[in-house]
Amino acid sequence: MKHYTQILILVTVTLLGYSCAYSQETSKTEMEKLRFMIGDWVGTSSAIINDTIAKQGPVFEKIAYKLDERLITIDLTSTTLQLHTVIYYDDKTKKYSYNPYYKSGNGTYSGEYKDGKFIVWFSATKRLIFQLTSDGNFKEYGETLVEGKWHKYFEDILSKSP
Repeated sequence: MKHYTQILILVTVTLLGYSCAYSQETSKTEMEKLRFMIGDWVGTSSAIINDTIAKQGPVFEKIAYKLDERLITIDLTSTTLQLHTVIYYDDKTKKYSYNPYYKSGNGTYSGEYKDGKFIVWFSATKRLIFQLTSDGNFKEYGETLVEGKWHKYFEDILSKSP
């Protein structure tokens, strides 16, 4: 009986090891899709009201992989916002987790990679989109859904820092 117990424990530990390794590789594969975000970026942030630019200012973002490319951190600095964000892929929910930290608090939101864009859902009517433009710039913008149409409330256009 002792022999069977030892075999059962060995099989269980082996299967758990394979499961963890598979989970880590899935996570790393999903995080690879966000490689377009990685870099030191500098540009202009625009606040938008009623589809019109209301205010502009400089914005700087340092986006890097951490923990063997299983996490991404974003450090953003602008005239109106300082933000540290952690992004990771959750194998259980099959979604990205977007975790911003502000001076006044933090949040946790789900994200998805779709059509070359990373989309973060704050709610069913508010989202944040990251994408690389055709000219190689990095664009980040927020939108709200009003009467069935998405409207930008801010847009950051950045290029690689020299």
